[in-house]
Amino acid sequence: MLRRDLLRYGSLLSTIALTSTSKAFAIDAFQRSAPGRLRLSLAAYSMRKYLAPGGNESRRLDLFDFVDFCREHGLDGTELTSYYFPPDVDDDYLFRLRRHCHLAGITISGGAIRNDYCSLDSEKVASDLEHTKLWIDRYALLGAPVIRIFAGQGNDQEPLSTTLSRCARNCEIACEYAAKKGLILALENHGGVTARADDLIEIVRQVDSPAFGINFDSGNFRGTEDPYQELAKIAPYAVNAQIKVEIQVDGKKQEADLKRILEILRSAGYSGWVALEYEATEEPWEAIPRWLSELKKLLD
Repeated sequence: MLRRDLLRYGSLLSTIALTSTSKAFAIDAFQRSAPGRLRLSLAAYSMRKYLAPGGNESRRLDLFDFVDFCREHGLDGTELTSYYFPPDVDDDYLFRLRRHCHLAGITISGGAIRNDYCSLDSEKVASDLEHTKLWIDRYALLGAPVIRIFAGQGNDQEPLSTTLSRCARNCEIACEYAAKKGLILALENHGGVTARADDLIEIVRQVDSPAFGINFDSGNFRGTEDPYQELAKIAPYAVNAQIKVEIQVDGKKQEADLKRILEILRSAGYSGWVALEYEATEEPWEAIPRWLSELKKLLD
């Protein structure tokens, strides 16, 4: 147990823990029955230009308005991204928001936290871990089941395998706290050291926690000639999913094959929320309802 604790908590202090290869891989692909059962949600990031501080003032939204938008468009779920909470958020605000969702018949499908667990700056990583714990507490009060997190950027000062191992140790620290609060953390394919499916999976398989998995983002493999193949690799590890209406092949945008993406998830047995995260250039007020309608048809 002492050795296990040293491996878990030594990531910020000891280079030994960073380079240890004696620990067995912890997480394998989830064994689930196919086809998966999918439910539709909408990520608040889709309305970022109206939710972000200093954004478009013509039709300002807060998260209560966003929940109403989700209800108006026939959704069952909403992802309440942490970036759009007020800076003075407190427990009273969280309760009022959770109550608003409940009375609207909307389930909070998940949340998101900004973090970098790959940094060589131990103080920054420690700060990001505390930030993660703060938002785990907040999302626990909201009743969210899963929070998507990021790995971070690599560097040219060490082998990639060392960076991935350090990231895994930090994810494990965060997951230990999340498990106590009843939440699962989902590591997103989001560029940096997770730009390739194999590297993302290498991190995940080194994290010894049942409170961990992958956030499947359909639009974030941007430098490969076959992003659908990359998505198929990570789908068996997914505990949350996001759908973008565009995908990149060799760095060039094209309209995503939504039917194919959903089939990848279903074939892997993924069951749970699928949140539209709209990032295209068309005005979201007009584009999002159309894309939601298309996704509903495909899910039916």
